[in-house]
Amino acid sequence: MTTLLTFPKGGVHPPDAKQLTADCPIEVIPTPDELEIILGQHIGAPCTPTVDKRATVTEGEMIGEVKKGLGVPLHAPVAGTIKLMGMSGHPMRVKAPSMTIKVDHDAPANEYTRSDWSDKDGKELLSLVHGAGLVGIGGAGFPTHVKLSPPPSDTIDTLILNGAECEPYITSDYRQMLEMSDEIIEGAKIILKILGIKNCCIGIESNKPEAIKAMSAAAAKGASPAFDIKVIPLQVKYPQGSEKQLIQSITGRKVKGFALPSSVGVVVHNVATTRAIYDAIVLGKPLYEKIVTISGLGINKVGNFRVKVGTKISDIVDYCGGVNSKLSKIIMGGPMMGFNISSLDIPITKTTSAILFLSAEEIDTTPHSNCIRCGWCLEACPMGVEAKEIAIHVEAGKGEDTSQFGVFECFECGCCAYVCPAKRPLVQFMRLAKMKAKR
Repeated sequence: MTTLLTFPKGGVHPPDAKQLTADCPIEVIPTPDELEIILGQHIGAPCTPTVDKRATVTEGEMIGEVKKGLGVPLHAPVAGTIKLMGMSGHPMRVKAPSMTIKVDHDAPANEYTRSDWSDKDGKELLSLVHGAGLVGIGGAGFPTHVKLSPPPSDTIDTLILNGAECEPYITSDYRQMLEMSDEIIEGAKIILKILGIKNCCIGIESNKPEAIKAMSAAAAKGASPAFDIKVIPLQVKYPQGSEKQLIQSITGRKVKGFALPSSVGVVVHNVATTRAIYDAIVLGKPLYEKIVTISGLGINKVGNFRVKVGTKISDIVDYCGGVNSKLSKIIMGGPMMGFNISSLDIPITKTTSAILFLSAEEIDTTPHSNCIRCGWCLEACPMGVEAKEIAIHVEAGKGEDTSQFGVFECFECGCCAYVCPAKRPLVQFMRLAKMKAKR
């Protein structure tokens, strides 16, 4: 029996709840009458509009750019007219600058045709990735062209594609691996050419046997002497899809604190981002659509949907037949790392992977109590962060003194809160501690 790879420290095994949508093919949601495009959809500087109010735009046209600092362009998901430059709801910042496009439903949709990229060098391919507005689709939103430009001092030898999708409920990556496996493999080849390397490993948790089969077949079909692409089945353990944990699982290399994956010779990309790279290079299509999982017992229709960036959650809810009486909480993202939202007037961004409509039976509403110093949070943390000490310091008004306990090593995976018998909101304490410690 083959031993499945995993990371050695911490991790938890929450119920995956993927059966709700795993067998739901990707379905296209009709474009609503208006889209609200948030200007800051990536880590770094928000875009500055390149169009004025009342301007007419075409599908795929650049409507925002970042002239200074870290960032990528923004593109119109549809043809239409700029109706408003204003503010839109945001899951983390409450409100964020945006532009509203009134959709021209009579305009023909863009038709993208395949082109050959084999004669382009890595620098040209990288420029096309930037121009298409690509960011890490897995959630972080880090500009893709920057991630594909590691420091010259770091020698890269391995590309890892993240197909773990370890967050419960979410199956958008899974469906793309089933339905778009050839595109993902070709996207991997493009990345390998940009990086100037040969080796690629695709990590997929073993609870996705059909994805492992589909991606393995696509890798074999696309095999060539120039590229060595293989699928690596992984043990089911959250957070297997975290960048540092995935690198350690597959290569055995450990990324030091505050260091980049490139420091151990690795670049990691999500499979959905890789598919978007295919779209950008092979089809010339910018990133303005997302595959989003809609799940939970509190909505009448679940599934995996292709939606235009800027589509409001309320429009998706309407398409899915509305919410029902079971609804207790709405989460943007997964249940472990997502954000609770109180409004449906929030638009989809490039980094939205899921919206969960959870019932009371799917969440734990037990009030939290004082820390009982059991140490379970330290045992569960894949980074060895002392969550209990950080939380106690925050409660005592000493959040600024928590760097000694590893607060900046925390990537807010939620393992600590999941295992805590006192039901303490440890992730929220971590976020508060970071805010205080950064001042």
